[in-house]
Amino acid sequence: MTGALKFEAGAAFPSLSWQTVDGGALTPAETPGWRMLVVYRGKHCPLCKKYLKSLDGMLDDFKAAGIFVATVSADPLEKAQTDVAEHGWRFPVGYGLTPDEMRTLGLYISEPRSSQETDRPFSEPGVFVINPDGQAQIVDVSNAPFARPELQALLSGIKFVIGNNYPTRGTLT
Repeated sequence: MTGALKFEAGAAFPSLSWQTVDGGALTPAETPGWRMLVVYRGKHCPLCKKYLKSLDGMLDDFKAAGIFVATVSADPLEKAQTDVAEHGWRFPVGYGLTPDEMRTLGLYISEPRSSQETDRPFSEPGVFVINPDGQAQIVDVSNAPFARPELQALLSGIKFVIGNNYPTRGTLT
């Protein structure tokens, strides 16, 4: 068994920051209101592209619910720019997620299977929903690209949490 760090639900989201493809900065801990950070594997992952296409298609629904949406991967700027240009994603896309940051978030980390896949360690998927108090309200971390929360169900759940002042679950240790 490895000593993987588990990011605790209800904990303050760490003060991490990444540059975005559009030249801005993504700092989820300092972004006001409800926010959702989707960590994706990178340009090499076709399942990520499918997931992010669905996310982009629902972006207006997330915005209407008052949820700021952003994504980040370990890709360098050039790869992230290429993806945004090719797919037209409208949410902020951060890049340069480091292995230490992946560990801080409790993400699973993989080595590339070959140089054709990618040229650096990358994180497996994660979704973090952060409440207005800066706490991780929902934490979903996977070790495989085909195990992610279904976005419509996730949006419905977040709306329920917001509308019913539902507490963060899974906080007992």
